[in-house]
Amino acid sequence: MLTKLAAWSGVAAGLCIALPGAVEAATGETAATSFVIGLAPALAVPLLPALQRRQGQRGALAYLVNAIGLGLFGGAAFTLNMALFYLDDATVATLLDGPTMVALLGSALVFAVGSVLFGVSMVRSGVHPRVPAVAYTAAFPVLAVAARLPDTPLTSVVHVVAGASLIWLAVDLSRVGADDPEYVVRVPGRPR
Repeated sequence: MLTKLAAWSGVAAGLCIALPGAVEAATGETAATSFVIGLAPALAVPLLPALQRRQGQRGALAYLVNAIGLGLFGGAAFTLNMALFYLDDATVATLLDGPTMVALLGSALVFAVGSVLFGVSMVRSGVHPRVPAVAYTAAFPVLAVAARLPDTPLTSVVHVVAGASLIWLAVDLSRVGADDPEYVVRVPGRPR
């Protein structure tokens, strides 16, 4: 049951990234799209350990770096989308001067590195669908780096690809139950 709930949370996270990204291609960032995107990291949290569990011990360090990065960058994304969005440009520039910018960039860097490492571990494990695992590996680091850039059609595409990769991974995860012997990858030579 926990795996199914994590999968549904992952679908919700993907939708909270992809749908506003698609809307922003036409409208630019709005209060509504910013709010929905700000919720996505919290909704993605339950999916990450479920994806790792399916891989067994493969990519444990990559998972750890990605989880720490998601925690750090999730807080940064929440702040950017839920608080700083509503402030005038001069106030935001003042707030982002100095250590605040270093903290935001550091969180983005840890998340980007963790996303690449975990994405590669998903591809290498062979238990997740290859296309969304590769998309995860490519899109989330770009999303982290582009977080403070002005919205463009390219950033909208990155949001859609990132969200779609989460949705695909989550739907695939929901198809395999935790009690299914194929759910967890077994290490050769180790007892079940």
